[in-house]
Amino acid sequence: MHLTISHRTRYRFTRPLAAAVQMLRLTPQSCLNQTVLDWRIDVDCDARLRESRDGYGNCLTALYVDQPVTTLTITAKGQVVTDDRAGVVSGLSSDLPPGVFLRPTALTMPDDAIRAFAKEVAARVSSPLDRLHALSASLAERMTFDAATSVVSTSAADALAAGRGVCQDYAHIFIAAARAGNIPARYVSGHLYRRDGAGTQPASHAWTEAWVDNLGWVAFDPTNGICADDAYVRVASGLDFADVSPIVGTRRGGGQEDMTVEVQVTRTALKRQSQRQGRGGNWQSQSQG
Repeated sequence: MHLTISHRTRYRFTRPLAAAVQMLRLTPQSCLNQTVLDWRIDVDCDARLRESRDGYGNCLTALYVDQPVTTLTITAKGQVVTDDRAGVVSGLSSDLPPGVFLRPTALTMPDDAIRAFAKEVAARVSSPLDRLHALSASLAERMTFDAATSVVSTSAADALAAGRGVCQDYAHIFIAAARAGNIPARYVSGHLYRRDGAGTQPASHAWTEAWVDNLGWVAFDPTNGICADDAYVRVASGLDFADVSPIVGTRRGGGQEDMTVEVQVTRTALKRQSQRQGRGGNWQSQSQG
């Protein structure tokens, strides 16, 4: 599938911003599941951009602003060709050992309810792969999608207790339950092409990857109860949302801040399939839904 993506973040400040440093995880990488045809990050003011990789192998862009501004717009956009590989993720340019992703975090710490949920699912199916499919499907049925009740600091335990949340919460619960069953799992941020025709989206999407012996990493989207297919564009992964927040950083000045996010993922006719290749204060953190 040939997808065109635009991710735009706008900031407005009540007083001029004196200086800022932001870390952007907005750039996807090519692998066997996707080929990035072109990608760029634009900023609507004089700024310096420096690219590197973080500890998880994600593409990291440091943004430095050192002149007074009252508004700031960051736009990441480009084209990606995706393949449906039945959820199996492979060909990543760099990766860490699966055991790293057994480590709990503040956002994915399992409580008694999550452990009981994991045991309940495990009792129904025996193989790890079937257990992960059942876990994803059970979460999609058990939880109610509700953007009004969740914030970026909501933990997996709190989200499961509330029975509602956004894709970020579904992912954290899935990860906590998988790790409780000794299955490595990680958080993935990216973009989802909505086949229902939805246009502008208020945030990027989040799902998970879990390690299955003899298969490797397999992508599960517990918000929709399915494995990721060619409608998904993978951008970054980590232990939880805090590792992959699209934009995070610090600033000096600016007063109060208002942030809006606009994401568009559209499908484009693929003309040449042969082109496919396998290769001073805190900013608001962008939630994912």
